[in-house]
Amino acid sequence: MKTAIPCYYHLEVEISPERIDQVRRILAAHLRHWGLGILAERVCHCAGVLLGAIEEHGTDKNAVVEMWWNGQHLITAVSDNEPDLPRPHYGPQGCLAQIAALSDGWGNYPGTNGKIIWFSHRARCPERAPLAPTPPAPTLRTARQLPREVPVSALATPPEEEPVTIGSAPGAAQRSGGSWPKMVERTTASSPGSRTPSAT
Repeated sequence: MKTAIPCYYHLEVEISPERIDQVRRILAAHLRHWGLGILAERVCHCAGVLLGAIEEHGTDKNAVVEMWWNGQHLITAVSDNEPDLPRPHYGPQGCLAQIAALSDGWGNYPGTNGKIIWFSHRARCPERAPLAPTPPAPTLRTARQLPREVPVSALATPPEEEPVTIGSAPGAAQRSGGSWPKMVERTTASSPGSRTPSAT
């Protein structure tokens, strides 16, 4: 069984309301390209709520979105320069509660200048096989043979015809030594139980 090729995507973005929708479309396109389109809606929603929280409460609007896929797990991380999320986002309707409901695991840890929030999904993608033409299905009809190549000179001259006696196969009269009526007469005379018709 072939192992999956790890995939990684990195996007730096300055957050604004219109850029959040654009980032969601970009992430969905990459997931479909990796064969993980089934996760696009959940991943884009989780990333969107995190970017929305940064756009609403953050003083620095710069953020980084990263995605890793190792063949079994997809990990998405959003990092910014704010040390922590505002308290309402930890509540039952906050963005962290939505991420916990839509992912298989999540967490946060301090970054270099701020924080990183990540979430993961279990995912497997079918192996990418190169497209190849399928052989035609067998049928009951046999294919017609291609016409043989005939030189033009042979088509220009008519073939020589052998004289044929009417009522016999070609060459039958020469092989038998007589015409067709004589052959019939000899056959009738030699058959057992046959009677020669009397002259009237």
